[in-house]
Amino acid sequence: MTSLTGPALRLTVYVDENDTWHHKPLYSEIVHRAHAAGLAGASVFRGIEGYGASSRIHTSRLLSLSEDLPVAVVVVDAEERVRAFLPQLEELVGEGLVTLEECEVVLPRSHRRAPGPDGTDGEGKKSL
Repeated sequence: MTSLTGPALRLTVYVDENDTWHHKPLYSEIVHRAHAAGLAGASVFRGIEGYGASSRIHTSRLLSLSEDLPVAVVVVDAEERVRAFLPQLEELVGEGLVTLEECEVVLPRSHRRAPGPDGTDGEGKKSL
């Protein structure tokens, strides 16, 4: 996987927390398919309140309504890679919303930082 910088496309898929695909959370299926497709990364964000096409408000503040909160799956990668992934979403997302926004990646970060010449990472800590 290469480091992405410059122009990119942000894909956001809005679904309900309880949506499933073959008895598995739909958001998890989207993340696993994005990974298998080699996309740069995917994150799932659970909303604390929201509503969609049903106009029914879901909130974490009321115990009875906190069971089906909104979830957003966000993927950022090069435009051609994101667009190539869209047919898989057409298969998966029956009800929900899929958006695309142009964006720019300015500071790609890795979870692992290469040690500097003095043996420390980017934060001045010694590498193990």
